[in-house]
Amino acid sequence: AKGEEEFGRKRARSQRSQEADKPHRRKGEKIFSCDECGKSFTQAGGLKRHQLIHIGVKPYSCELCGKSFTRAGYLKTHQLIHSGFKPYSCDLCGKSFTRAGSLKRHQLIHSGFKPYSCELCGKSFSQAGHLKTHQLIHSGFKRYSCDLCGKSFTEAGHLKTHQLIHSGFKPYSCELCGKSFYQAGNLRRHQIIHSGFKPYSCDLCGKSFTRAGDFKTHQLIHSGFKPYSCELCGKSFYQAGNLKRHQIIHSGFKPYSCELCGKSFAQSSNLQKHLVTHSGIKNAKHKRSSSSVSNEGSFGQEPALEA
Repeated sequence: AKGEEEFGRKRARSQRSQEADKPHRRKGEKIFSCDECGKSFTQAGGLKRHQLIHIGVKPYSCELCGKSFTRAGYLKTHQLIHSGFKPYSCDLCGKSFTRAGSLKRHQLIHSGFKPYSCELCGKSFSQAGHLKTHQLIHSGFKRYSCDLCGKSFTEAGHLKTHQLIHSGFKPYSCELCGKSFYQAGNLRRHQIIHSGFKPYSCDLCGKSFTRAGDFKTHQLIHSGFKPYSCELCGKSFYQAGNLKRHQIIHSGFKPYSCELCGKSFAQSSNLQKHLVTHSGIKNAKHKRSSSSVSNEGSFGQEPALEA
């Protein structure tokens, strides 16, 4: 192509001028610079391989998935993904990686060093890629959409996790109680409940929590601030989930039915209260209360609606 020929001529001129300075250079000095992006190299061969990126030539292809690369080394590293071999392991958490560079980036998480900051909200990240993904939130651009419900996401991984909801498949199970989760992170947070470890304590009342988010929500009770308001009746709530459940009342949808009399309710808690009115189920309220206590730290659950 004409563009590639022009690029080749520019590359040759650049290399000839840089080779002329070769006898005068110091050891390790990067005298070979790319005219397109300015990146420098110690050897002409390194510059040549780099310039393939700009012209789009990727001569090394993976036989298993068809993905192409500019360098044979990149292809070899990629092929480790298919083999499942991850030779680089983190000494702190045991997580393994196919590339040394990926391990180094991961280790920044443990160091707490986050050099990449978002100019819009100030949030910091350990990796440039994570910052770029985060910035999509501010742009509102969500390229990954669910074919079943139309919900969109900024990351492909988030879409995959979301699709598990439609399948009902929860691959991560707790060995202690059998509860299952869509994500490994949710399982790890759930397991803190069994350990009894509650690192977040309220200075005002002493109540402790396993999660920082639950602790922050609790603090709203002391402040009296209820940021989530119903547009139809004006009732306010501490949590968005409580507002959503309240709005079911206005919709008229009552998914919880009493098997004894057929009466329906918008919320499961109201059904539990109703069951007490039937003879022979006088301990239903007590049973519900005990269940609520045992699930107090469960993740993905909201506390009962405020009065």
